[in-house]
Amino acid sequence: MSDQPVLLKTDGPVARIVFNRPKVLNALSVEAADAFLDACKSVAADTGNRVVIIAGEGRAFMAGGDISAFQGPADEVRKRVPTIMEPLHEALEILAGLPQPVVASLQGAVAGAGMSIALSTDLAIAADNAIFTLAYAKLGTSPDGSGSWSLPRLVGLRRAMEIALLSDVYDAPEALRLGLINRMVPAADLAAETEKLARRLADGPTFAFGRTKALLRASLDNSLHDQLAAEAAGFGACIGTKDFAEGVGAFLAKRQPTFTGK
Repeated sequence: MSDQPVLLKTDGPVARIVFNRPKVLNALSVEAADAFLDACKSVAADTGNRVVIIAGEGRAFMAGGDISAFQGPADEVRKRVPTIMEPLHEALEILAGLPQPVVASLQGAVAGAGMSIALSTDLAIAADNAIFTLAYAKLGTSPDGSGSWSLPRLVGLRRAMEIALLSDVYDAPEALRLGLINRMVPAADLAAETEKLARRLADGPTFAFGRTKALLRASLDNSLHDQLAAEAAGFGACIGTKDFAEGVGAFLAKRQPTFTGK
């Protein structure tokens, strides 16, 4: 196993960003945050990617940040925290802006920054052994990693308040019920089911996926008028693609379409 804190693997149209500190449950260190940002930049620059998977090596997705970095006098901690937070936040903005769907593949501990990262993705599939907790309140701090932005959009404000303020622990079935994840699978099947989902997305009309992703992410901040205008612009952009012509032709011919993302 490589000693790099984050691995970037590409398999055809599927890019995988894998947190790789399994001995510490992939706790996010300065080095890992920097490597995560580098991986996100590489994915964004590669036009061959059609779907991105975010995963964690070993028995956990991520148990949170490296808490040892938060110990000491407040002035020193304030200097150290941005070295983790700033690259993490830049990386998450890159992922949110990608036209490709981003899928979280989750197992074991999904806590703190790990839960924030998982919440930020477009789709999330979890093993039945996954355990979720936002955890920040237990450290006497407020969330980072876009958790405060994603959580109320996924579960509503009242439920988000409960999850964030109480920092309770949720198992995978409850996470599914709450809408924190899209799918739950047996732990032994997580890799295969993640691959299956990724390949299904990669075979889809990924230009249209990108427009859909942008529309949905902007919808709660737009007026109805502005959202309708954005929908019209997105539809118009899709009309000019080969996938649109293929989709219409396949529908009329009663056959399965073959999309290329162009």
